[in-house]
Amino acid sequence: MSRIHPSAAVAPGAELDPDVEIGPGAVIGPRVRIGARTTIGAHTVIDGWTEIGSDNQISPHVVLGTPPQDLKYRDEPTRLVIGDRNRIREFVTIHRGTPQGRGVTRIGSDVFLMAYSHLAHDNVVEDHVVVANGAQVGGHVELGAHAILGGCSAVHQFVRIGAHAFVGGGSVVVMDVAPFCRASGNRARLFGLNGIGLRRRGFTAADLRAVGAAYRLLFGSNLLLSEAAARIEQELLPKCPKLEALLVFVRSSQRGLTR
Repeated sequence: MSRIHPSAAVAPGAELDPDVEIGPGAVIGPRVRIGARTTIGAHTVIDGWTEIGSDNQISPHVVLGTPPQDLKYRDEPTRLVIGDRNRIREFVTIHRGTPQGRGVTRIGSDVFLMAYSHLAHDNVVEDHVVVANGAQVGGHVELGAHAILGGCSAVHQFVRIGAHAFVGGGSVVVMDVAPFCRASGNRARLFGLNGIGLRRRGFTAADLRAVGAAYRLLFGSNLLLSEAAARIEQELLPKCPKLEALLVFVRSSQRGLTR
């Protein structure tokens, strides 16, 4: 049997793995599914069409899967999907998607969401992302794998933060932040590469030289964005396949790039 505190309210229809643990005063809605060995802290609320994987640690007073803060929303059956091995700390809020967006808010695996952070509707958060205390992320945002958002930062809706990017605390991000970069400020601007993070994740010295050359072409030259991307593809990509993610990101940007 799942270890459910007597004061928790679990609605009929909720699907809980036998190894789930639910703390006192928690509320679990009728359309919720929770995987093995996930723990739910005291007074947490999980509602809506919400799917949570295995081995997640969800702290007290978290709210997951409630309706999006969108005036057009009319209680459609949109979803929140959360992967495995995530840590979701106190007072985090995550809303499900909207029909006008993806219809789903999706959180990957091995994500760390610190206290009081908020993820709005239709977000896509890839694996190993860290969102620090009090960060506020608007709707339709994409956070690439291993991205880090500093404490009390704010991300405008529809912005993309690339893989391995780092956003400093207290920043206001209104345009896309390219993979591998550091951004900070209100409004955020670039401050070079996230070199420490890249080295921690196994980028070699040769990789870092190639990424640095690509950064200079994109943001430190007088080339048009298309011209810089073409030179990266021709001159640097054969030496460093990791730059493919940067090229795809730059060429698909809709809001423009933080510079």
